[in-house]
Amino acid sequence: MTLWQAILLGILQGATEFLPVSSSGHLVIVPYLLGWPDPGLALDTILHLGTLVAILVYFWGDLWRLLRAALTSLRKRRLDDPDARLAWALVVATIPGAVLGVLLEDFFEQLFGMPKAAAGFLLVTAALLLISEYFAKRELPLTAMSWWHALWIGLAQALAIVPGLSRSGSTIAAGLLLGYRREDATRFSFLLAVPIVLGSGLYQVYKLLRAGMGMVQLQIFGVGFIAAAITGYIAIAGLLMLVRRRSLWPFALYCAVFGMLVLTGVLA
Repeated sequence: MTLWQAILLGILQGATEFLPVSSSGHLVIVPYLLGWPDPGLALDTILHLGTLVAILVYFWGDLWRLLRAALTSLRKRRLDDPDARLAWALVVATIPGAVLGVLLEDFFEQLFGMPKAAAGFLLVTAALLLISEYFAKRELPLTAMSWWHALWIGLAQALAIVPGLSRSGSTIAAGLLLGYRREDATRFSFLLAVPIVLGSGLYQVYKLLRAGMGMVQLQIFGVGFIAAAITGYIAIAGLLMLVRRRSLWPFALYCAVFGMLVLTGVLA
């Protein structure tokens, strides 16, 4: 993996992490199509940490307010504050992905070397987006988020650990099917990325440090990280602006066409 390849993959990660098209799927399929080395789960996780920085910067005010509300609710043992309820809903929604990621880490890591599997799961992403747009009522505000709804969205996020099944796409689709407005479902999806990406990212960094990283590998991860952070920030702003006025149908079409082209060998 060269520095330029890492930069381009970082841009790809930043552009696709928040769009409901599966960044992990693209990180598996695109290097395969271009004949590049398999980036592996470690680089994928580092690039996800780059997009995590984008979330932290963009939603800094929201995240700080939610953290303060959660700590206050612990001290007072009350959940009458909507921000506190939302903060704890994010905690509940994180649990399924954390458990599944730990139990099936080796299985998921194998899938990162299977482009055809990623392409197949892109079709699943397309189906989820189409179903959610067709059946969703889109009436509930984010303040109506219950722990039960948070758990369902968390289960959707847990399944999206596999490459090709978009994390943002599956969680936004789950939010829409539960009745939330498109912009609110999207915002919850972005906020939900923080704990799961932070946890998995720090774990992968720990594994890399234990295994030892050379200077070249450190530079490759570093430039990919920066490219993903910058591009991710732009993608967040763009998608939030788009979902206020447009549906998710174009993303479903893109996932379906791209997945079919890879599966049928047209792009091989």
